[in-house]
Amino acid sequence: MSERLRLWLGRTRGGGYWLRDAATGEVVRFTDPRIRVVRVACVSYRHDALQDDAFEPGRRLALVPEPENEHDPHAVGVWDAERRLQCGYVPADVARDLEGDLQAVSLWHFVEGGTRVGLRILIAPADTWIGSPR
Repeated sequence: MSERLRLWLGRTRGGGYWLRDAATGEVVRFTDPRIRVVRVACVSYRHDALQDDAFEPGRRLALVPEPENEHDPHAVGVWDAERRLQCGYVPADVARDLEGDLQAVSLWHFVEGGTRVGLRILIAPADTWIGSPR
């Protein structure tokens, strides 16, 4: 049985977060096979929702499967934690491989002209402990 993954969010100078293993203190690369770090797809269709503070880096998010989605039955929507606003989707090539209970956190936003135009998120197993610095 593998040990529960524990991650610290470390703030970057750009306002986003990087990841550190809470047990060892080592940096966790975005390519680590225990997690997924992806850029949210289809945000241009939800530009107004993306501006909400609920999508700021460090915020918890909800991943909502859409098995009835007529374009892709594997689609997974990315919503704010309260499921009020949807900002986009997990990329299709990643969504079809997702299994089990998962959690998500906003890690980084892309800003142009003072407006949020993209979002990079962490997807981790539901039992992963994710802490942020005080």
